[in-house]
Parts: sequence; structure tokens; C-alpha cells
Amino acid sequence: MSNTYSIGTPGQPWGKEEKSQWLNTVSIKRSYQDEVVTKIEALKNRFDIEQYGALSYNVARYPQFGICSLNIDASKPTILITGGVHGYETSGVHGALKFLDTEAQNYTEYFNLVVAPCVSPWGYETINRWNPQAVDPNRSFYKNSPSEEAKNVMEWVKGLGLNIFTHIDLHETTDTDESEFRPALAARDGKEYEEDIVPDGFYLVGDTDMPNTEFQTAIINEVRKVTHIAPADDQGNIIGEPLEQEGVINYPTKKLGLCSGFTNCQYGTTTEVYPDSPKVTDDECNDAQVAAVRGALNYLLSIR
Repeated sequence: MSNTYSIGTPGQPWGKEEKSQWLNTVSIKRSYQDEVVTKIEALKNRFDIEQYGALSYNVARYPQFGICSLNIDASKPTILITGGVHGYETSGVHGALKFLDTEAQNYTEYFNLVVAPCVSPWGYETINRWNPQAVDPNRSFYKNSPSEEAKNVMEWVKGLGLNIFTHIDLHETTDTDESEFRPALAARDGKEYEEDIVPDGFYLVGDTDMPNTEFQTAIINEVRKVTHIAPADDQGNIIGEPLEQEGVINYPTKKLGLCSGFTNCQYGTTTEVYPDSPKVTDDECNDAQVAAVRGALNYLLSIR
């Protein structure tokens, strides 16, 4: 299939001019302050809240916050939860905040909870996968990262001085992945866009090098109480990858620079909610993210 994206020349990677053209198409569509920061501030009496960074695009507008359970104890396992690495993936942000508000204190006796609910606030406001430099933060979790979003959260987590036992990264797969973001990616990189199918339902992305099959199963079984699990396509794949088990595919997370791979955790997963399904509501999408965290933590408690 030909690359027919509106910016760039087919077969040629973007330069500064094309990236500038792309940025000029982007606009603010919602308020990070009103929709996210106010919810973070409402947690201040129950958690430690720290501003760990701010994006240089607009320091005052885009502070980045980390939230930790009170009385961190290095003898407890530490659970890292990240949301909004792709800012447009709304339930990742609000699912993380809903977990903190409604269920987190059921687990603080057993775990240190460390949460970055909205890693990419500019992406949240502009409903975008990339940052203003047309860089995907979720392919940028490595040393000398080109993404401020990724770099800042990595430095914050490292500075806590805690060994991350489990990392749960909350994401979505949306219809705009196929209608906008993947075609834009192909154009940016001078490649042909190959159309795929957006899975209708929830799925997980585990780590090829450490699949933790039973851990992923426990999450899927908890989430299926809230929403439907994505079926495989006619080739037995989800987004081009073969199923490891129902609702689970695996990626080499470190090699790809994915957020879920940067901590050397023992248990890691990336959730993928499908908010465009006619079968779900926004609340159910948030609840699916909460269920994923709950399923992960209950599994970890069961194997102590």
C-alpha cells in the first residue's frame, strides 16, 4: 500500500521542514491542568506527590508529577505504574489515578507504590502519540533518550533508589492508531504504510525475554470481569504479533526502548485498552486499567 500521508515525499524520511509542517497541524484539545493535575492534587493527603520534571515546551503548563505511597520501606517490593506515556491514551492516565483514589491503599501494607500517571502531558493536551519533535516517547526509554518525557521519568525512578519489582505500563490501542499515527510514522521514516487491524478488546504486551506467563494470565482473568479480551485475527495475531496466550503478545521491550523495559523489573506488562469499541464506555476503560493493576498485585500477593 502506498504512503499517502499528507506530509512529506513518499520514500523519503522527514527532515526539519516536514516535522515543522506536522507540528503546525497540532492543536490543544483539552486541559492537562483541569483534567489531570486537579486529580493529582486531590490525592495529596494520602500520598507523597513530587514534581519530578517539566517539559521545556512550556515549563509552567507541563509539569510532570510522581506519586508515591507514604512511608516508603525499602524492604517491601516496589511497584511502578506509568500512564500517559502516549498522552492521547486517555484511560492510561485516568486509570492510574482511579487506582490511586479507589484501591491503592488496599496494597500499601505489602508494596511501595510509585506512580507516574501522565508521562506526556503535552501529548495529553494535543491528543498525540508523539512529542513536538515527532519523537515517540515509548520508543525512547534508553540512555541519552531524545524524549524529555522518557528521560525525566527514568531519572526520577532511578533517583528514588528503589529496586523496581514490577512495572505496569498503562496504554490504549485506538482507531486513530490506524487512521493517523501509523500512517504518520511510515511517512516520517520514509516507509510504506502497511495497514493492520485494530483489535476489538483488551490485550497485554509482555516481554519476550521474561514473559511471566502466569502473571499475564492473572491480569487477563481479572480484566475479563470488566471488559472483553481481544481475539486474534485470522492469522492468529494481534497487531501483527503471534499470541503467546489468550490476549497476550510479547515484544522485546528493552530492544525497542519501551517504557515497560527500562527498570529491569522481575514482572512487567503493558496494558492495551480499546476505547473505540461500541461495547465499552470511558468508565469501563478506566476500570479495565484498574482491574489490570489489581490482577497483577493480587497475583504477586498469591506467590509471596
